[in-house]
Amino acid sequence: MICNPELSSRDSRTAMSGPKICFVIGGPGSGKGTQCEMLVAKYGVAHFSSGDLLRAEVASGSDRGQQLSATMAEGKLVSMDVVIQLLKEAVDKSFAEHPEKIILLDGFPREIEQATKFEEKICPATYVLSFDCSNQTMTDRLLSRAKTSGRVDDNIETIKKRLVTFETATAPVLDYYKNAGRLVSVSAEDDKQTIFANTCKGLGL
Repeated sequence: MICNPELSSRDSRTAMSGPKICFVIGGPGSGKGTQCEMLVAKYGVAHFSSGDLLRAEVASGSDRGQQLSATMAEGKLVSMDVVIQLLKEAVDKSFAEHPEKIILLDGFPREIEQATKFEEKICPATYVLSFDCSNQTMTDRLLSRAKTSGRVDDNIETIKKRLVTFETATAPVLDYYKNAGRLVSVSAEDDKQTIFANTCKGLGL
């Protein structure tokens, strides 16, 4: 169920002197957003997602925000360098204000290149928290959510594509951090309170 991370001495020194980064990875419908909210509510950890940071930058009306808005309006992907920079700014600000806090990066990284570039430009992740859930469970949850959320991407065909994309892109990330001894795997098949208890245990909270 849970693999407690065994940090190398190098990673341990980095974790003590820099931000305590926790990548949070889980497929659509795995419940990672809910678990992040529960961690924030109970422990006051910092919580950022690249999507939220992008939307906030656009809403700010800054020059960079206007450029991002134009890029997204054209249906183009925002460059990884921009995403990494936004995350760096959020991490630096959070660490400066509350150096003791764990920083959750929700839904990041989505692929191995993002992970390696983040660690190269910012700092190594202390933990990588993975919420493991079957495709059937995630599909059932998303279809149930669609009845009340009205989200257009919660339909069976789109869900299948999202699951394939997640598995293809993210599996190498999980393998990489498992081999590095920093992967905390939590079953997301249980009720949210059980999942939360296991998450806290895995993170040593």
